[in-house]
Amino acid sequence: MEIRLDDPTRPDVVELLRGHLRSMALHSPPESIHALGLEALPRPDVTLWTARKSQELLGCGAILELGPDHGEIKSMRTASAHLRQGVAASLMRHMLEEAKRRSYGRLSLETGSMAAFAPARSLYAGFGFRLCDPFGEYVEDPNSVFMKREL
Repeated sequence: MEIRLDDPTRPDVVELLRGHLRSMALHSPPESIHALGLEALPRPDVTLWTARKSQELLGCGAILELGPDHGEIKSMRTASAHLRQGVAASLMRHMLEEAKRRSYGRLSLETGSMAAFAPARSLYAGFGFRLCDPFGEYVEDPNSVFMKREL
């Protein structure tokens, strides 16, 4: 598996992220969907990585820079055919290393509170993320779980 910076407008990445947005809409009420839209990814404050084997897209993850010492994990998604094969863990390790390289003091994230998001919450907890209060522009929401990791 190779993890590299990638273009969020590549057709296979767009399709994976469309699936991500459909899944969010399926499991979250509209007012509680905080996934970045496709138009938000090609911004200078967002860095997107993909995991690939040969040319096959396995998954993706992004960091949104909230400030010079704070990043937010966004757009974590594993292709259905590659679930539970270590793709998300590999992407998370890569993004944690990148956050340290950028001298971030903290990484934060928002994910759903519903059962469908339990595997994501477990992954994040396994990487040392702990529950926290809403950050940035987020507000308390019973459909959201906020987590952070000090670096």
